[in-house]
Amino acid sequence: MNFSSKLIQDAVEQFAKLPGIGRKSAMRLALHLLKMDKDEVRSFGEAFIDLRDKINYCQECHNISDMDICELCSNPSREFSTLCVVEDIRDVIAIENTHQFKGKYHVLGGIISPMDGVGPTDLNIESLVTKVAKGNIKEIIMALSTTMEGDTTNFYIFKRLKEYDIKMSVIARGISVGDELEYADEVTLGRSIVNRTPYENSLA
Repeated sequence: MNFSSKLIQDAVEQFAKLPGIGRKSAMRLALHLLKMDKDEVRSFGEAFIDLRDKINYCQECHNISDMDICELCSNPSREFSTLCVVEDIRDVIAIENTHQFKGKYHVLGGIISPMDGVGPTDLNIESLVTKVAKGNIKEIIMALSTTMEGDTTNFYIFKRLKEYDIKMSVIARGISVGDELEYADEVTLGRSIVNRTPYENSLA
């Protein structure tokens, strides 16, 4: 793709770094910015700079937050004895959109994937074990994607927490095997949360 402007070229190359954005889409976005008011473009850019510089991770659940403790963890109406373990922020959003879960979350920050060089120590698993060891958690719902990596992570967590007197369940397989949670429709995901099953049953 030939450019008549180095500035346009630089903008297109930056947009093209985003997932799902090809060079043609990047070009459309860059040209659209040229049509916007300068103050709007400045606010657009500053929003992303602020996102990168000012975002926090909740000290309780590792969810993305504007504060040290996220709104979900600080909400007294949530059921603090039930903990839903998810891969990342996208899964929190997906489950919250179902309006079926009233407990708290624990965001792992990924799943175990040896092929990608991600092991248990790269994830927020130790802090999960620490929470359970305190004795306030009654149930752990493992709501990870139904992929080989997700199942591997489920099994690892199950082994780490097996010694504690807690109920461990996994979301019902209304989510097709191999599916990512963020792409599941809200009704199916909601039913999977409500109809969760004991984790031991999923090992058969």
